[in-house]
Amino acid sequence: MSERRATILSTQPQFLNLNNLACESVGAKVAGVLEPIPAALARKVIFATDEWFAPAANLLKREPPQFNASAFTQFGKWMDGWETRRKRTPGHDWCLIQLGVPGLVYGVDVDTSYFTGNHPPHVSIQGACLEQDPNLSLEGDRTGMAASDSQLASVAKLCSEAWPELVGMSELKPGYSDCCHNYLLVHFANRVTHLRLNLYPGMGLACNMADGWETARRLDRPKKLQVDQRGILQLPGYEWAVFRLGHRGVIHAVEVDTAHFRGNFPDSCRVEVCTLTPEEEAQCLRSTWDSGKWRILVPPQKLRPDDKHMFSVDDMHSPVTHIRLVITPDGGVSRVRLWGQVVPVTTAHSKL
Repeated sequence: MSERRATILSTQPQFLNLNNLACESVGAKVAGVLEPIPAALARKVIFATDEWFAPAANLLKREPPQFNASAFTQFGKWMDGWETRRKRTPGHDWCLIQLGVPGLVYGVDVDTSYFTGNHPPHVSIQGACLEQDPNLSLEGDRTGMAASDSQLASVAKLCSEAWPELVGMSELKPGYSDCCHNYLLVHFANRVTHLRLNLYPGMGLACNMADGWETARRLDRPKKLQVDQRGILQLPGYEWAVFRLGHRGVIHAVEVDTAHFRGNFPDSCRVEVCTLTPEEEAQCLRSTWDSGKWRILVPPQKLRPDDKHMFSVDDMHSPVTHIRLVITPDGGVSRVRLWGQVVPVTTAHSKL
C-alpha cells in the first residue's frame, strides 16, 4: 500500500492556507466525482450518477489517496477515489456535494492521484445556496451501483444544472505525482451550501490504437512529398468521417486526440460542419455526403503524434447538427470531442 502526500510549494495557490472544510471530519457530503478538496467546503456525498468502479464517498476522506496494486473488486480495480463506468449514453456524470459549513469558496483542488489513464479530461463546478437541505443521501458501499430512477427524479427537483457556475470547463491533468493536484480558482462572491461537480465526458482516454479510428495507408501519394509554409503536407488524397451530434448546438472548441498513434498519426486535419434535417441527412447518405452545405469550422491544422490538440472556434455562432473530420493523408485518431452549447430546438426547427 503506497501513500502520496503533497509537498507545499511557494507556487501553490493562496487558498490552500484557508480552512479545509472539504473532508468527512466536518461532515461534508459529496455527490459525484472529486477527491478530497482542500480549502473547499464539501461535507458529504448526497448524489452521484454512477459509482461503478469506486464510490463517490471516497472523495471526502480525510487521509491522502492511497494505491494498492493488488486490490480488486468484483467490478474491477480498487481505487481510492470516485470512478464511474465508461460513458456510453448521452450526457455526463456528475455529483452533488453538501457543504459542512456554508460559506465562500475561493478555490478547489481536484486531485486525480493514481488515475493516470482513466481520469476525466475536463470538469466544471456549479454552486448554490439552498434554504433547506435536500432529502438525498447515499448509504453503504455503492461500488457497482448507479443512480436509480427515483433518485434521478428526486435530484431533478433541485434543477442543479441551472446553478451558477463557479468554475468553467477546465482541463484536468492525469494523476502522476507531479501534476495530480489540479488547483482551480473560484471568483464567486455569494454564499454556497452545495456544489455540483460535472465530469466531461466521463469516457476516459483511449486504451491503445485499437480503441480509436485508423485508416489504411493511401497509395496515391506523390513520390516526393512537399509542404506549405506551415509544414503541412500537400497531398491529393485524404480520408474523412461524418458524425451526427447528440444535440443541435454551437461549437466553441474542438479536441482531436492522437493518443497512441505515434508512427501512424495523420499529418493534418480540418473540421467542417453543416445543419441538416433528417430528410437532408438521408439524401446525403445516398449521395455519399457530396453536399454543398459543408462549411469550414477548423481550417487545416498540423497534428502531432500521441498528443491532444485543442482548437478554439471564435466565429461560430449558428447551431449545427453534423461535423466532418478530414485527415490528410491517412492514419489514426483516438478521440474527437466537441465543446459548446446545446441550442433548444424551436418549432421552426423541430425536425432537426
